[in-house]
Amino acid sequence: MTLPAGFTLRHATPGDAATIQAQRTAMFVDMGSDPARLAAVHDAGVAWHARTLAAGTYTGLLVEGGGEVIAGAGILWTDLPPNADTTATTRAYVLNVYVQPAHRGQRLARALMQAVLAQCRVRGVDIVTLTASDAGRPTYEALGFTPQAELKLLIPGGPS
Repeated sequence: MTLPAGFTLRHATPGDAATIQAQRTAMFVDMGSDPARLAAVHDAGVAWHARTLAAGTYTGLLVEGGGEVIAGAGILWTDLPPNADTTATTRAYVLNVYVQPAHRGQRLARALMQAVLAQCRVRGVDIVTLTASDAGRPTYEALGFTPQAELKLLIPGGPS
């Protein structure tokens, strides 16, 4: 994994939770989500990121440039049973991949994803999944990700 000159990669700490949540919000706004609905879950998102970073069930990777965090990605480590594709019981779900607009086009998302995949190899994870935006899809496909069928149901009366 090679970052362009002037950028550094570091692991996130629970103290970075608000930054990660702000990037997550910006990512969803870029994809067309309602900013007011995202603002309503901001505090809960900060708390979730702080808790899961502290517990080690989420790993955050952040790119800094010019003294500020300008990009990031996260890995949610899940415990799932073996299946026909793997005997491993830890899987990785990648989320929160975001690069500030002023820094796009410098292959930072690709470098972040290479760092994510390196983390997965260290943990013996051989299945990595993610949900791609239209803008991110070419980067993921170039790294070997393939589309999979997935369904979603919002249960009426749930907490949303």
